[in-house]
Amino acid sequence: MASLEMVLGVAAAVVLLGVFAVRVSVRLGLPSLLLYLGMGILLGESVVGIQFSDAPLTESMGWAALVLILAEGGLTTRWRAVRPSLGVGIALSTVGVIVSIGVVGVALHLLLGLDWRAAFLWGAVLASTDAAAVFSVLRGVGVSPRLAGILELESGSNDAPVVIAVVLLASDDPITWLTPLLVVYELGAGGVLGGLFGLGGAWALRRAALPATGLYPLATLAVCVLAYSAGQLAHASGLLAVYVAALVLGNADLPHRGDVRSFAEGMGWLAQIGLFVLLGLFASPPRLVDAIVPALVAGVVLIIAARPLSVLASAAPFRVPWREQAFMSWAGLRGAVPIVFALVAFIEGAPSGQALVDVVFVLVVVLTLLQGTTLPWVARRLGVSREAEPRELSVDAAPLDELSADLLQVHVPVGSQLRGVYLRELRLPRGAMVSLVVRDGQGFTPTEDTRLRELDQLLVVTTAKARQAAEARIRAVDQRGRLARWHAGREATDGRG
Repeated sequence: MASLEMVLGVAAAVVLLGVFAVRVSVRLGLPSLLLYLGMGILLGESVVGIQFSDAPLTESMGWAALVLILAEGGLTTRWRAVRPSLGVGIALSTVGVIVSIGVVGVALHLLLGLDWRAAFLWGAVLASTDAAAVFSVLRGVGVSPRLAGILELESGSNDAPVVIAVVLLASDDPITWLTPLLVVYELGAGGVLGGLFGLGGAWALRRAALPATGLYPLATLAVCVLAYSAGQLAHASGLLAVYVAALVLGNADLPHRGDVRSFAEGMGWLAQIGLFVLLGLFASPPRLVDAIVPALVAGVVLIIAARPLSVLASAAPFRVPWREQAFMSWAGLRGAVPIVFALVAFIEGAPSGQALVDVVFVLVVVLTLLQGTTLPWVARRLGVSREAEPRELSVDAAPLDELSADLLQVHVPVGSQLRGVYLRELRLPRGAMVSLVVRDGQGFTPTEDTRLRELDQLLVVTTAKARQAAEARIRAVDQRGRLARWHAGREATDGRG
C-alpha cells in the first residue's frame, strides 16, 4: 500500500495538472474532460503502471462526484434563465429520454444482434446528457439564455429517470404495470424532497448568524448533499433531489451568495477532475480496441436518429424554432455520467456489462471530440450564437448581526441600466445608503451627485428591515433604468420614491 505522503502528493499533482488543463483546453478548443481522461489513462496500467480495477469503488466515487457536479449546476443556474424553458427542459428529460432509449434499443438489436433487454439497457445508459460536460462547454458557446437554460435544465434533471431505467433493465426483475408508478413516485418524491430541503436550508442559513464567512458555502453544499441522502433513503430520486435543492438555494437570498457560488464552482471542478481521471485510470486500453466498432455504430445511431427524434418529440409541441432544435440535437453532450451508469449495469450483473463499459468509454471520447469541438461553429452556422450577453447584476449580502444590519456588495455589469444613474436617482429606502464606490481600483465616498458607471462596485449599508427593499430597488433600476417603478412595499416608502 502506498504511503500517505505519496497518495497526497499524487493527488495534489493531478489537481494542479487538471487546473492547468483547463487553460490548455481553452486554447486548443478541446473540452477539458478529454485531457482529464487522458491523464487517467497515462497513470494507468499501460503507461505509468498503476493497477486499478475496482469497479464498486469507481462507481461510488462516480456517484459522489455526480452529486457535487449537480449541486454546482443547480447553485450556479439562474432561475430567470431556466423559467422560460421549464416545459421544454422537463419534456427533454422525460419524453426525450423514452424516445432515445427506444430508438437506440431497436437499432442496436437489429444492427448488433443484442437481445431486447440488453439493447434497451444500452439505450438507457446512452440516453443521459452529462451535466459536467454541458455546464463547462455550453456556457462558453454564447447562445441565448433561454436555449442554454433548456440544455442545462435537461442535463441536470435527466439523470434521475435514466438511472431508474438503468437499474430496472440491468436487474432480472420483471417489468410490470407497477413499474411506471414506481418511476412517477421516485421522480415526484425526489423533486418534493429537494424543494423542501432547499427552502428549509435557505430559511435556516438566513437566520443562522454563522461566525465565519467560509461556513456559509460549506453549510449550503452540505444541505444539497443531505437532500441527496434523504432522497435515496426514501427510495426516491436522490439525483433529482440534490439538483432541485441546489436550484432553490442558488436563487434564494443567501448570505454571502457570491462566495457560495464560487465555492460550488471550485468543488464542481474538483469533482470533474477527480472523476474523469479515475475513469481514465479504470479504463483498460487493450480492451478498448475491441469496443471501437460497436461504439461507432451506437454513436451514429445516437447522433443521426435518437437525439434528433427525442428533441423533435419534446420541443415541437412548444413551437421551438427548427434552428434551435437542430442545435439542441447537436448539443446532447455525453461525459462521465454514461460511464458511471454503465458501471451500475456492470455491478448489477447485466450481461455484457464489461463490454458496455468499454463501448461507452470509447463513445464518450469520440462524441466529445466531435460535438464539443464543433459546438461553437454549429451555433454560428445555425444563427443561434449571440454576442456576449450583459452579465446579471451581482448582489452579495453579508449580515452584521450585532448591528441588525447588512452589507450589500453590488457589481455593476456591462450593459446595466444603472450606468449613468445619479445616486439621488437611485432612491434607496430609508435605512439604506451607498457608503463606498470602488472605480478603477480606487475607492471613494460618494455623494448624491455621484454618477454610476459600468464595472463600478458599490458597498450599500442597510438595516436588516430595509435590506430586501433596497436590493429590490437596485435590481429594478438595473433592469429598467432610473424611471423604474418601486414596488418595495408600503413599509419601505418614506416619501423619497
